[in-house]
Amino acid sequence: MKKFSHVKNFTGYMAKVYNEVIKRSEKQDILDIPAGNGLLSQKLSEAGHNVTCADINSEKPDYVYADMESSLPFGDERFDTIMCLEGLEHVIEPNRLVAELCRICRPNGRVIVSLPNIHNLYSRFQFLFTGTFFQFEPYANQPVGPDEKIDRGHISSLSIVQLKYLFSCYDAKLTGINGDKFKRKILIPLLSPVLLLGYLWVQMPKFQHKWSGGKASKSPNWLFQHNLLFSRSLILVFEKKPDGSPATPHE
Repeated sequence: MKKFSHVKNFTGYMAKVYNEVIKRSEKQDILDIPAGNGLLSQKLSEAGHNVTCADINSEKPDYVYADMESSLPFGDERFDTIMCLEGLEHVIEPNRLVAELCRICRPNGRVIVSLPNIHNLYSRFQFLFTGTFFQFEPYANQPVGPDEKIDRGHISSLSIVQLKYLFSCYDAKLTGINGDKFKRKILIPLLSPVLLLGYLWVQMPKFQHKWSGGKASKSPNWLFQHNLLFSRSLILVFEKKPDGSPATPHE
């Protein structure tokens, strides 16, 4: 049984997150959780940032032990930027982890997450025929005892709609949508009818009205944004509000 899982190379989503982090030129206090092999943290440290690596693995001796299923061992508003890459889908209670990430993020700070993109065309096609999302096949999950600390696998299939809502509950607003490379572009002609039918569906007046709460300016068309349709991993940037005023789910 594999106790922990993490990639061994510097991936496409790591490169995208690195570019997102350094958009802010000032020196930042950064948390990388789960840190995995630490490749991204190392590159950000070399760029002059203060990076704390946290995980339940023992990849490197300077890692802070942090269990994402429990309270995180950091004080309130500790970090300017928090990176949680390929982590949320591995926990039973994503809401609890989102609350903790927002708690330790400073006002105007960012929480950057990456996770399997259940919105891409292939995933929508797979769900149509199997009722399961891409990268969430049930045979990939591992049984875990109450006191065991091992990788559960992909157990929480989170949509961008869920994440926008969860982060808004903790004063963080979605400000960026990105993604890595989608590896199954050859299937796009086959999947195009799924895309067309879905787009026509959300244009129905009844659907638009319910989504917007009766406000004509709101629309769910962002669900067909390029990165949502073609990326294997979804990268989302949430910014903590400076004044503590709540963010609304449909902002």
